[in-house]
Amino acid sequence: MRAAIVGLLGLAIACAPSSPCHSGDVRRELERFSHPYAGHWVVTHADSLTIPDPTMGDHFRLTDLVLDSDTVSIEKQCMYRGSMVFSVPKPETLAVSWFGVPEHVTVFGWPAELGPFAGVNATWWGRDSLRGAILYDERFGVRARPGATAQFWAGRRTVGAATPR
Repeated sequence: MRAAIVGLLGLAIACAPSSPCHSGDVRRELERFSHPYAGHWVVTHADSLTIPDPTMGDHFRLTDLVLDSDTVSIEKQCMYRGSMVFSVPKPETLAVSWFGVPEHVTVFGWPAELGPFAGVNATWWGRDSLRGAILYDERFGVRARPGATAQFWAGRRTVGAATPR
């Protein structure tokens, strides 16, 4: 009886849909493009972002992007885990997911209750810095004029550096 249960359990696991993160090719491709972006990025300069409609958002200040190298499967896509750290409107750390391509890194996971935002897109700015902007979520019907976004610049946090306040 025990052998039959173990056999059925093994069959169920073998037949279960696998995570896209377990595919060697997918994982290698994701790692190859994303690896350069992984790390702790400290925002050194950022525009403040205030949406005029008080029902759609508040004033925000992004202080850190932490792009971890732990994978997570989201809607049949393999991405990495990370976090976005804010100091305004209140000190808060949001769990996010992200992936990189040669031209940029895209960070997802801004909760809908905070406003009409989809996340962050950042590109290389020099050899060791990122320049990025907050992305609007089109599902909220936001009609922003071109260029109306909050931009930021971030540098890598060096080992042993104090956490920014």
